[in-house]
Amino acid sequence: MLTDKLLIGILRAGAMMAALVMLLILIFLMHESWPALSTLSIGRFMTDASWHPLEGAYNLMPMLSGTVLASAGALLLAVPLGLASALFIVFYAPLHLATLYKRLIELLSGIPSVVFGFWGLTTLVPLINQWNPPGASLLAGILVLAMMILPTVTLTAYTALAAVPDELLRNAAALGLSRWGMIKGVALPAAKTGIAAGIILAVARALGETMAVLMVAGNVVQYPETLFDPVRTLAANIALETAYAMGDHRAVLFVSGLLLLLLIMVLSGMAGLLEKQRHA
Repeated sequence: MLTDKLLIGILRAGAMMAALVMLLILIFLMHESWPALSTLSIGRFMTDASWHPLEGAYNLMPMLSGTVLASAGALLLAVPLGLASALFIVFYAPLHLATLYKRLIELLSGIPSVVFGFWGLTTLVPLINQWNPPGASLLAGILVLAMMILPTVTLTAYTALAAVPDELLRNAAALGLSRWGMIKGVALPAAKTGIAAGIILAVARALGETMAVLMVAGNVVQYPETLFDPVRTLAANIALETAYAMGDHRAVLFVSGLLLLLLIMVLSGMAGLLEKQRHA
């Protein structure tokens, strides 16, 4: 009992420290953003002619659109592949092959983002350039991001599917359902909340990714008309310009960071609500 109480106290303290750190980061971003938020109207971040901080133009919408499009494109690729991988591991692969495949996915999840970016810059971008120049583009960013979030989708979907009670699956088999019928009619509905939570967490990672996208997306502030146009994301813009930004320019970069943090907090909160619903 004493050990349990001690463990609960340590875990509670750790959780409170994590929440405090998050709160301090939010306060810091709001404090650093305040010079821009107090002197510039919110509408200017959407209606200024372009992003030219030295000329007093602070339109964040092209970079927000690049961020959303890159994340959405990666999600469209990663979700079907990740879900198919999870179904393969749980229902189709022999045990030894399932274990090996799962280990490979876990290894993929541990690769640093800069390695993905370096591979994309040296291999993927030249391939796209041969197809449709310049190569560094929204498409390259989507493909690299898809590879980065694929393990998140796969492993969370695997966990949700593996947690489906065996009784449900045995009952479905006793009713004469085929394997796919059992998956479609029993396993996926039972695991849908956990799968959705994993997808939301994958989106949160895609929105906040910096280095890999910075290396392959071209970093041109514009609304992309095709997949082959270069784009710049909010996170990449912060990384590129923070070193020399001053005054309102620096404050608007913190506004970008605050916007990203709020988006990720909303997505993480949605994932938490879905997880609670699953256990309810």
